[in-house]
Amino acid sequence: MAREGQLRTAGGRARDEDFRAFAAARTPNLYRTACLLTGGDTHLAEDLVQEALGRIYLQWHRTSWFTPRARIDNPAGYAHTVLVRAFLSHRSRRSSGEQPVEAVPDGAAREGDPALRLTLVDALARLAPRDRAVLVLRYWEDRSVEETSEILRSSSGAVRTRTVRALGRIRAVLGDSLDELAER
Repeated sequence: MAREGQLRTAGGRARDEDFRAFAAARTPNLYRTACLLTGGDTHLAEDLVQEALGRIYLQWHRTSWFTPRARIDNPAGYAHTVLVRAFLSHRSRRSSGEQPVEAVPDGAAREGDPALRLTLVDALARLAPRDRAVLVLRYWEDRSVEETSEILRSSSGAVRTRTVRALGRIRAVLGDSLDELAER
């Protein structure tokens, strides 16, 4: 009996180490996506990543189950799904008193045009949360319509419709500023 307990503890430690390695590897990508979803609110993005990782940890034991139906086949994809759902559920809660900041904090841009990036992040912040989620998933994460519909728990047709409408809204928000930035 004591031997069985030691094996369970060793297996639990191995799973915890696997999760730590997974979290360390995926956190930067999750954080970038969360920043886009939150419209540049880095504090909320950090909170969402922590919430998503906490939810994933509770289900982490499923990655080692032997039955294919219960197995998490793509932990990275699952992590992004959990992150987007955490964002959407956070936005739908009425008790959330946090407000996004007006200006995106200064930070070093890694690639591309920083002014264009800030303009796009600001425009995303002005969209409704579900519109923002659709655009981030479809164009930033380069997800298919089917993957996006699965993450958002809606039909493929609804994702296509929301994508078209969200693109129209972001064009209206950007107005002439996108043309000016694109000319540079």
